[in-house]
This record gives sequence, C-alpha cells and structure tokens, in this order.
Amino acid sequence: MLQVPNRQKNASAASTKAVILVGGPSRGTRFRPLSLDVPKPLFDVAGHPIIWHCLRAVAKVPGIREVVLVGYYDEAVFRDFIKDSAKELPQIRIVYLREYQALGTAGGLYHFRDAILKGGPERFFVLNADVCCSFPLTEMLKLFEEKDAEAVILGTRVSNDAATNFGCIVSDAHTKRVLHYVEKPESHISNLINCGVYLFSTETIFPSIRSAIKRRSDRPRLVSYPSSENLDASFFAERLEDGEKNEVLRLEQDILSDLADSKQFFVHETKDFWRQIKTAGSAVPANALYLQKAFQSQSEELAAPSANIIPPVFIHPTADVDPTAKLGPNVSIGPRVTIGAGVRVKESIVLEDAEIKHDACVLYSIIGWNSRVGAWARVEGTPTPVNSHTTSIVKNGIKVQSITILGKDCGVGDEVRVQNCVCLPNKELKRDVANEVIM
Repeated sequence: MLQVPNRQKNASAASTKAVILVGGPSRGTRFRPLSLDVPKPLFDVAGHPIIWHCLRAVAKVPGIREVVLVGYYDEAVFRDFIKDSAKELPQIRIVYLREYQALGTAGGLYHFRDAILKGGPERFFVLNADVCCSFPLTEMLKLFEEKDAEAVILGTRVSNDAATNFGCIVSDAHTKRVLHYVEKPESHISNLINCGVYLFSTETIFPSIRSAIKRRSDRPRLVSYPSSENLDASFFAERLEDGEKNEVLRLEQDILSDLADSKQFFVHETKDFWRQIKTAGSAVPANALYLQKAFQSQSEELAAPSANIIPPVFIHPTADVDPTAKLGPNVSIGPRVTIGAGVRVKESIVLEDAEIKHDACVLYSIIGWNSRVGAWARVEGTPTPVNSHTTSIVKNGIKVQSITILGKDCGVGDEVRVQNCVCLPNKELKRDVANEVIM
C-alpha cells in the first residue's frame, strides 16, 4: 500500500507540539476583582494555577517536547511559573511568545508560525487556557491519525438553551466528521459545542489562516466587527512591512467554518466534565471539577478524609487549620491560611494569607488574598445546578453573582452576613450586605 510520506500513521515522536493561548490583561475583565491582582491563567484552582492543569495534560501526551504559550501579558508575568514548571516537567521546553497588540486566536498563531513550525512538527494542539476539562488529548491524537485528519476539535454536549452561547458543531454521528460549524448561532442548530481544544495539521491550518487574511485584504472595509473588548486593534488593519495586513483573526469566527468544508475536519466528543472559566465566580465550579478528578485518581495532594474533612479537599501544607473546623466538599485552602475553631467551609476557595476566625461559615465563596472573615460571620453564595454554564442568578428581578467574592485585603466584621456579593479589594464590611457589588 502506498503511504503518503509526510502523514505517516506511525509518525515520529517529535512531530507534535502544543500551543496554549493565555490572552492578555485587557481580557479577563470578567474575572475581576480577582484578575486585578493575579492574571487569570495564574489564578489557583484546586491548588494549582489554571494554566498548570493544561500544561499537565499536555505533558502526558507521548512525544510532545515543546509547549508554546501565546499571549499579550508582559514576559515577566509568566517567568516564575515557567521556571517552576520546567523543574516539574524537565522533559518539556516551555516558551512564552508575547503579542504586542491583539491579533485574535488565529492571528496570534499565524504571527508566530515560524516559532511553532520550528523543528518541523506535523501537527500541534491548541488549548485555550481558560478551559477546565479532563483534556483527552491522547484520544484526539488517535482520532487524528485514524482519520488522517487535517483538524480535530474537542466537543461536548450541553443543554439546548445553553448551546447558542458557544460555537456549535454539526457532525456526522457515524464518521465523526464536522459538517458545519457556527459560532454562537442565533437559533438552535446543535447541542454539540466547541470546547476550545484543537489539534491541527501544520500543513493545513496556516494556509487556511493565510487565505482568510487574503480574503479580508481583498475586501477593503472594516477588518473586524468592532467590539468593546478591543476597539482600537480590531477597527482598522495596520500594514506590516511585507505588505500583509495585521488584523484580528479568530479561529472560531473566521477559520473553523471554512475547515468544515475541507472534509478532513473531525470532532472528538468528550463525555467527561467541561467548563469555561470566564467570570471570577466560575473558578468555584472549576475548582470542584478538578478536585473531583484528583480524588478519583487518588491524588496524594488531597487531604485525607475524616469526620471533619469531607472529600475532596485541598489544604496547602503551610495552612493552619484547626482540627475542629469542618471543610468540604470541594474546598481549596491556599498557602499560610489560618482557619479557626468551629469554622465551616464548603464549595469554596480560600486564597493565601487569608484568615477565617472561629465559628465563621463560608459557603460557595472565594475569600481573597490576605482577607479576614470575623468570628461568627457568614459569607455565602447560592448553589447553581451542576450542569449550569453560568454563575449568575436572578434575585428579586436583579441579576447577581451566585458566588460571593471577596477581593484582596477585604475584611468582614464579627457576626456580619455577606450574601451573593462581589467585593472589590481593600474594603471593610461592618454591616450585613446582600446582592451587591461593593465598590
């Protein structure tokens, strides 16, 4: 049988890379007030930065030797994280490539194509850093090789109501081929949605992006719909030295629907958990999902179950937790946290250097760095359904966050009740508050 030389089934081990898209500081505004102090990809969920979970999944794929982080944060932001990860994963080279203006997901890939193509990989994974899932990358690779695919996308099923908030995939149930892709359709077309994890053939994706750029430049008008996210960068194209237009190009809106016409675009449907980490409150359900995954895999990092530890619970070794405090399920306690006697913490994240005094109660909340919760105080959010993809609820006709969030250096007085509130950094709460954003 004749084999195509550059797309062998038993492709050499060094032929796969991974790119993690980390976004930038003008993004992540929905993650405030937490992103005011820490970039979203470095926010700790289940005891590790959000991006660490992506990196850990990539490291398990045999043959990946290099991971490229693409974003427009300053290089210094990820320096310590890359240094620590290099010690933990010595087999992988991690590089950070900085965009100096918003180029969009596809524009960023194309801009750094030389760095991605260095070493001649035949295919590469692309992961959005704000996705929380089990990352079945090995299964995607298997499908990619079986079908001799040009692209594989990770998909999951959601409720019909939620589907129109995401990119929707129409696929052939038997062959798994993507027949049609629409980003945030106005009407229902499918409940199989894009999970933001892709595997592309290098020889297909860059020409696809290039032809999208060419189509844009042949059409002399607004190059992208201006959005409040980045008006300046998306409004008018800027000419690069080689005469090519440098503009915002997004994989989801501009590239994937064209790939569906290629007949070599497939979907791997995951039955496992999936969640986007967009708003600050969505860190709480993501924390729960990652902790449950760690518990199922019997991770050594989790606290041992006992009468006062309802698993899964992560407690940092430097935290000081009173033995009479009851924690769990789905609780993460950060470095140097102090938790007093008789405290109850459930479905929450307590960040480093925070203090929760005796007999306080914290439910469905995030307690910010160096914040203090007084004795007998109550900080609580509202539980949302497990399969819900939103963290806002309607109370008395007003949309409020279901998760209560205290920013950095906040204080809650003794016996004060805080319910469904978002509190910006450096605030003292001395009276009961509910359903408010405290500026």
